[in-house]
Amino acid sequence: MAQRVTGVPRPVGVSVYHSDRCWNGYTIYGSRLIDMNGGLLRSFDFSQLVKVMPGGHVLGDKRYNGPRMERGREMVQVDWEGNVVWRYDRTEQIEVDGKTIWSAKQHHDFEREGSPTGYYAPGLDPIVEGGNTLILAAREVERPHIAPGVLHGDCILEVSWEGEVTWEWQSVDHFDEMDFSEEAKNAIYRGGRVGADPYDWVHSNSVSYLGPNPWYDAGDERFHPENLIWDGRHTNTTAIISKETGEMVWKVGPDYSLTPELRALGWIIGQHHAHMIPKGLPGEGHILVFDNGGAAGYGAPNPGAPTGRMNALRDYSRVVEFNPVTLELVWEYSALKADGDRVRAGRFYSRPWSSAQRLPNGNTLICEGAGGRLFEVTPELEIVWEYISPRETCYRAYRVPYEWIPQLDPPEERSV
Repeated sequence: MAQRVTGVPRPVGVSVYHSDRCWNGYTIYGSRLIDMNGGLLRSFDFSQLVKVMPGGHVLGDKRYNGPRMERGREMVQVDWEGNVVWRYDRTEQIEVDGKTIWSAKQHHDFEREGSPTGYYAPGLDPIVEGGNTLILAAREVERPHIAPGVLHGDCILEVSWEGEVTWEWQSVDHFDEMDFSEEAKNAIYRGGRVGADPYDWVHSNSVSYLGPNPWYDAGDERFHPENLIWDGRHTNTTAIISKETGEMVWKVGPDYSLTPELRALGWIIGQHHAHMIPKGLPGEGHILVFDNGGAAGYGAPNPGAPTGRMNALRDYSRVVEFNPVTLELVWEYSALKADGDRVRAGRFYSRPWSSAQRLPNGNTLICEGAGGRLFEVTPELEIVWEYISPRETCYRAYRVPYEWIPQLDPPEERSV
């Protein structure tokens, strides 16, 4: 099947599938659930991100029709029949169409207690009924020392099953911990606009728990299982936040030129879905991140960034796995690595969105968001499953085991 995009036929569906080499299961991307042959099993009434839980429950965000569409009005969990099991919408009151309503102000990510990352790992299932929910949200704040005007204040909330906010972390309160150069601070400040929409200076897009890991088992307190890993796309920063103190106890970025180890790792630019690979999966304890490339960061002006905003530039993407203690690059997927052709490095390139999930067989499920392309790649960089979405774009994708949705009969797996 092909879809016509701007006059050019665009093939959609599954183009590659080696059933004996994949970790087979259901794939959820956006609000669509598909089987390994690309068959659509169900569409859910949610926005850009849905997470499947055991028993066929799903957790997602619902938006409102109004300004700032990226903010979720409410977080909702439903069972397979669509019955509402849990709801949260009490972060702040907002004005929509002349009415004051409550909103979760959720955006980009959330996790249910029990599953550090929201994807399958042996023995780390999300708590379906009960447990806390970690929510990436936003509050509008003013911090004149950062920039003039109203800031988009990315915050992390932990919400109880009863809907009470039991813990909160606000990014603007940790500005000094982010180690910006004076040039970067000046570029951030110049970006503030009095009277305009809130200034999205960090643009967080992922948050998750660390969960059990070998570094904490060896005595490194920075990696306490309850600590959180968070990233800022506009700042090129990935950090671990102490749940106890709120301090950033580990960080890479914003400047990747400061040490030999960071230079060897390479610049991580405009990243998405930075997380620690959960215990029980190959690579456990390593950081896995979709390094988008494109343009992000703050610093000295250059020809590509005359104001100093978005001053780090690269025209291809990569997925990187690295050791958080030594910063050693353990594994990387990019067109350059896979094909060895520097001229064609941009063949794998998604400037926005995207994600990566480590699978139990050692493969990695990659969502190349800008093209709506999902694929599973082996540690040797061979593609063993590939699916092109008819929707052209995709924020994130997850693979879950068949047994998580017992209401469906496991489908026939036909290699392509």
